[in-house]
Formats: sequence, structure tokens, C-alpha cells
Amino acid sequence: MTSLQLTVPSMACSACAETITKAVQTIDPEAKVEANPKTKRVAIETQAPQESVAQAITAAGYLIS
Repeated sequence: MTSLQLTVPSMACSACAETITKAVQTIDPEAKVEANPKTKRVAIETQAPQESVAQAITAAGYLIS
């Protein structure tokens, strides 16, 4: 398991957090995702490489800073 901490400035609400969670779980169904719209932080525990996770989030329409 890899722990990732990402900042997603465009995540504005719980629906955004849910979209990001679903995007990550499409590449790793077992991933644990904690997305916090207030802090713009996403904590992810996954088997997938960081590049794949970042691509999934970007494909869902969110930029990572």
C-alpha cells in the first residue's frame, strides 16, 4: 500500500470529493480515499502508482497542485 497526499484546489464540495473518490477507485477498487473539500487535500491509500492516481483525478476534471 502506498499513501499519497495530494492537493486538489478545484475540489469545492462533497460532490467533488465523491467524484474524486470514484475516479481513484476505478483504477484501484480497494483504495481508501479521504477527500476534504475544506482543506483541498486528498489522502489516498492505494496499490496503484501515483501517476495512475493523478491521471484518474485529472481525467475526472480536477487539477492537482
